[in-house]
Amino acid sequence: MKLKSLLFSLVAVATLSSPVFAQAPAPTPVAGQDYSAYDPQQPTDAGPGKIEVTEFFFYDCPHCNDMEPLIEQWAKTLPKDVVLRRVPVLFRPQLAAGAKLYYTLDAMNLVGKLNADVFNAIHQQNINLDDQDTLFKWIASKGVDATKFAQIYGSFAVDSKVRNADQITRAHKIPGTPAIVVDGKYLVASGDHARELQIASYLIEKVRASKKK
Repeated sequence: MKLKSLLFSLVAVATLSSPVFAQAPAPTPVAGQDYSAYDPQQPTDAGPGKIEVTEFFFYDCPHCNDMEPLIEQWAKTLPKDVVLRRVPVLFRPQLAAGAKLYYTLDAMNLVGKLNADVFNAIHQQNINLDDQDTLFKWIASKGVDATKFAQIYGSFAVDSKVRNADQITRAHKIPGTPAIVVDGKYLVASGDHARELQIASYLIEKVRASKKK
């Protein structure tokens, strides 16, 4: 009896610790509930053979701050035919400073290096990066040429990108952030952040399958 009890216990432990039983599979996303479709489809910039995924965000958004580490890890798992694009929203005029900050980092190829630091400065350190003097001092503390940064930050090119971002946000009718648009066809804009990314992954496969037809 003791041997049988021991074997039963070992089997029970193995079963409970198995990944198959530890986590139930995510439910299949439902159109109109988990995501919505654009009609007509919105234009994309990814190019032929590519699937564009766009994250709409703004730096002061606490939900975007929570999403940041998740989407960074998720981005590393994306197939080669998927392009991740970020668009800062301008729901109100005060968000223009954050949009300019993003596009300046993008122009200097610093998004990958400093994007998480920007969120941390705003949400954990309570640094007001909307104030230009504070921003330029902070950027210098990160080892960036503050003079060059300031020139790009105040440039016509960055202002144009900010205006374009506002137009894109309006065209996509983004209801809140963070929001994810897959290939200009589908909008995911609600729910748990991890679930949003699961839905986005599902939609990427849906788009890929449709392109093969």
